[in-house]
Amino acid sequence: MTRLLSKTFRSLKSHLRHRQPPKASPSSPSSSSKRSSQAALRLSSWTVYLILSTNTPIKTYVGVTTDFPRRLKQHNGELKGGAKASRAGRPWVCACIIRGFKDQSEACEFESKWKSISQKLPRKRKADDTSKHMDNGSLLLLQHRKAALDRVKGSFDCTYLEIDWQLNPS
Repeated sequence: MTRLLSKTFRSLKSHLRHRQPPKASPSSPSSSSKRSSQAALRLSSWTVYLILSTNTPIKTYVGVTTDFPRRLKQHNGELKGGAKASRAGRPWVCACIIRGFKDQSEACEFESKWKSISQKLPRKRKADDTSKHMDNGSLLLLQHRKAALDRVKGSFDCTYLEIDWQLNPS
């Protein structure tokens, strides 16, 4: 039985050995250039973000992703996959987006430093001024996160990063 099978498969193997791989058409890019352009997209797409809850208790959340609109929908429960820590503050709005990280590792390191410094930094109890668009608690949290971000920028080369505050913490 084994000999019969090996004879059958040997004939298939010899047939496959002589086949030529299909040639790429001149209009389509080669697979290696496709891969390198896809890799370039992945490299430039890592984003660290800060979101603010609009429901009590007012909270902030720092995360990292390659697709912020999808991730925000997950945090808000519109799509599966939101972080358990973000369920209590729904709905969430974008407060700050930081783009331009070289790779996932760098984005995760930045996110970790921002969270760590935020935890260690003492919080203000009372704000001197208030904003027309945010209550005092939201403003305090954003000021706290901004102060922590300023410290991260002191220990991290941020010259090539785009920091875009959607909500003004000042």
